Amino acid sequence: MSATELCVEGLTVTAGAHRLIHDVSVNAAPGEVVGVVGPNGSGKSSLLRTVYRVLRPDTGRVIVDGADAWQLPVRRLARTLAAVVQEPGADFDLVVRDVVAMGRTPHKRLLDGDTAEDTRLVDSALARVDATELSDRPFGRLSGGERQRVLIARALAQQPTLLVLDEPTNHLDIRHQMQVLGLLRRLPTTALVALHDLNLAAYYCDRLYVLRDGAVAASGPPREVLTARLLAEVYGVTGEVTLHPRTGAPHVTFFPEETASGGDVVVAEKPAAAIDGRQSEPWSCGACGEGAGAGRSRPPS
Repeated sequence: MSATELCVEGLTVTAGAHRLIHDVSVNAAPGEVVGVVGPNGSGKSSLLRTVYRVLRPDTGRVIVDGADAWQLPVRRLARTLAAVVQEPGADFDLVVRDVVAMGRTPHKRLLDGDTAEDTRLVDSALARVDATELSDRPFGRLSGGERQRVLIARALAQQPTLLVLDEPTNHLDIRHQMQVLGLLRRLPTTALVALHDLNLAAYYCDRLYVLRDGAVAASGPPREVLTARLLAEVYGVTGEVTLHPRTGAPHVTFFPEETASGGDVVVAEKPAAAIDGRQSEPWSCGACGEGAGAGRSRPPS
């Protein structure tokens, strides 16, 4: 099982008279973890919904390993792509193990039962998100963080080569946030993940796309994208970006008592440096020829 190449080309999505995203292009090389960040309402979820085929684009294409995702049979796409959404939309009347086992559906025919391999994959998925002890509990009685871990386990049981995750750290405590994002680093998959926490995005993502008002405001490796000027222009806040002395990753510090509007912005970043000695490699999408720039770098597992 090899990781998937994802190319999003010129997506525009509207809802009535409202433009959700406009001319957005995003690329993810096989094995990359690509982050999508931006303020509330910037288009992050709309972009991801278009990738996992819930929100049809007005223009543009989603290319998965050279094929148009919107032209693929649903079952075939589900064997490649798994999504973890912000709002699952159902309060499953099932125990946790059965919810995770739903991830095996794309690999089965209508009346197929569970095999020993299915059981092994469900057990492995639960263990990877530290949820083995939840396996016999009713899903509807779990806390928000526990539910989130179970839904991530369901996606893992699907054995995708492309993961699309909308705020996967939502409701999770700090330990489980780091555990889930660290798992993304180790999996042999490509991941497109929307995040609000810029420091987590800076540490765990190879590259970032910053959305503002439905368009890409900046893209590239975190150490190039995250600047004090970007914080002011996109988020409307004052902060500084330094390289963390222990991790080497960009670290954002906000100054709540200050605002970024109506005055000069002080850019306080330190010079960029390779994170943990890692080297970034340029990459271009084989399907659409778009360059993704440098950034094939990974923090330690």
